[in-house]
Amino acid sequence: MKPDASHGLLISPIRDGTVIDHITAGEALNVLKILGITGSTTERLSIATNVASKKIGRKDVVKIENRELLKEEVDCIALIAPNARINIIRDYKVVRKKGVEIPLMLRGVVRCPNPGCITNTSEPIESKFKVLGNGLRCHYCDWVIRDHITDHII
Repeated sequence: MKPDASHGLLISPIRDGTVIDHITAGEALNVLKILGITGSTTERLSIATNVASKKIGRKDVVKIENRELLKEEVDCIALIAPNARINIIRDYKVVRKKGVEIPLMLRGVVRCPNPGCITNTSEPIESKFKVLGNGLRCHYCDWVIRDHITDHII
């Protein structure tokens, strides 16, 4: 017997932590990169990719036990998954739901690819990028990142 969408998802519930839902299909692994989660970290997580969604067709879902996200992490997720929903779980119940908002400015979360940028020298300057409709612009050197934003996450 072949499973179908009416049988639901087979992902274990988490007691406490964060569920990131409605991630753009195919972006779950980039979300993990933004969060610094690798194969050698200790987080317990569940990942579902290309799951059927009535609202957006296909989506990814990430569940992370015993972790709530920082604002900077949510801001980066918004860049690659602007329809994502962040659900905070406590004692197996959703206690807070919120959407992500694409920020106007990113501070200290993206590295400028321009080797001559002042943020890539020995000066103690935090990176700062203006969020554009089609990428990110460095505040200091005007370099624009249009593709592969996750490659530049600090």
